[in-house]
Amino acid sequence: MTSFGRTDKSVVVFRSGHHGGLGIVRSLGRLGVPVYCVDADRWEPAFSSRYCRGRFLLNDENSEETLAQLLDIGRKLGGQPILIPTTDRGAIWVADRADALRETFSFPVQDAALVRSLSDKNRMQQLACENGIPTALTTSPKCKEDVHRFLDTAIFPVMVKAATDERVRANLGRTKFVVRDRHELLELYAKAEDHGASDLMLQELIPGEDWMFDGYFDQASQCLFGVTGKKIRRFPVQTGVTSLGVCLRNDAVEKTTVAFMQSLGYSGILDIGYRRDQRDGSYKVLDVNPRIGCTFRLLAGSDGMDAARALYLNLTGQPVARSQVPEGRKWIVEDFDLVSSFRSWRARTLTVGDWIRSFRGVQEAACFALDDPLPFLLMPLTDCCELFRWTRRRDGLKTMPKHAA
Repeated sequence: MTSFGRTDKSVVVFRSGHHGGLGIVRSLGRLGVPVYCVDADRWEPAFSSRYCRGRFLLNDENSEETLAQLLDIGRKLGGQPILIPTTDRGAIWVADRADALRETFSFPVQDAALVRSLSDKNRMQQLACENGIPTALTTSPKCKEDVHRFLDTAIFPVMVKAATDERVRANLGRTKFVVRDRHELLELYAKAEDHGASDLMLQELIPGEDWMFDGYFDQASQCLFGVTGKKIRRFPVQTGVTSLGVCLRNDAVEKTTVAFMQSLGYSGILDIGYRRDQRDGSYKVLDVNPRIGCTFRLLAGSDGMDAARALYLNLTGQPVARSQVPEGRKWIVEDFDLVSSFRSWRARTLTVGDWIRSFRGVQEAACFALDDPLPFLLMPLTDCCELFRWTRRRDGLKTMPKHAA
């Protein structure tokens, strides 16, 4: 078990985000670290955790108002608490306001331009290519005519992604789509264009397995902690986050990631995804998140070390011990995986027997914990609230006038 010599410095989780924030609260809270949560929704699972010392509701629509409120929270807690953003938008927001925030909070010094570039899938691909990292074949249409030119040589199915997540998620409900024919692609692009969210990427759908790396890099871009793993199931099924994953050592993924980040001078927590192309065996980078990932508790060492703990140790001047990868350790997001499994069963890509066998080796769940049961018990309510918000967004799209911003 990871041992901390110092646990008095507080942590503020900025936007808790379903199971990701809950994982941070539990991981650090179990070691005695005082953890506080800031979010716009009182029904976030982390708010109900016994390890959450305090809860703050914060509307992040007004940047200057949010900054003032967050600084006030930091002053009340005192001692320069460690600030951990959990979303791309939050990571960019913190990097852009680092000078003001650093008076009250502690966090890794990051180049705001680099954080923006890694969060933008178009710019990230450019950085990867410049550094010799394989990527999927991609085009970024600027208009409908570009889409038609792409269709002249397109091989379906095609992956469609948002270059910047938030605007597309707000307007289309999600950020990744698998389109199977010409008509479906044109229809999706037209819908995105009508609602001011046309910053889409058209990408080859690479056949193969999804791999991940989560780690922490210090101010000298040295990797103090890193673990690799593989997705078993995703939510949504073809394009989503890990609902069931397994820890497996992958030297190629680790070495590629470390070399890439060191070439960029990156510091802080990193969550990065690859796909192993079964056609040539290469690992092609798909996403780079300059922040903690919601899957970080899957990618934990055999001693319990994870990216959040490595960050805490480093920022409090404590050594980060080397950690071994627990081969075969599985982690599950219960509600996500239930839906993913059902849809896979209906599509006849998962049998009941294979589903039962897939749970062998599960050592940790994202929501359920014997020492902290309330978040799991309240999860149905949380999911209903999220479903309600998603339905309102979808209905709003149906009634929005054509070409509305």
